[in-house]
Amino acid sequence: QVQLQESGPGLVKPSQTLSLTCIVSGATIRTSAYYWTWIRQPPGKALEWMGAIHYSGNTYYSPSLNGRTSISRDNAKNTVYLQMNSLQPEDTAVYYCKVVVVRLGRPTRDYWGQGTQVTVSS
Repeated sequence: QVQLQESGPGLVKPSQTLSLTCIVSGATIRTSAYYWTWIRQPPGKALEWMGAIHYSGNTYYSPSLNGRTSISRDNAKNTVYLQMNSLQPEDTAVYYCKVVVVRLGRPTRDYWGQGTQVTVSS
């Protein structure tokens, strides 16, 4: 069973950089079928896909975030990271780490972390 555990600062001031960590257990992030994804949900709004990283190191980002996002991983620590700069109050959201399992080019299942609340406020 794949388990994901997000962690982060909770409260960030406007214009600062957010750094989130997703520790993975029950699977290795160096698996070709897995895409490690970050998703967020602002209060009262829909889920928003932010980006993903593949075991190969290829990364994919939502254009709506205007290049503010960076996703990386540490294979030795089996951990995936999210960095997002120039935070604004509208970036307040619950941030989720998710892994999508892809087989024959199609997503077959996914696993979610419990999410971590990030509030952007001075």
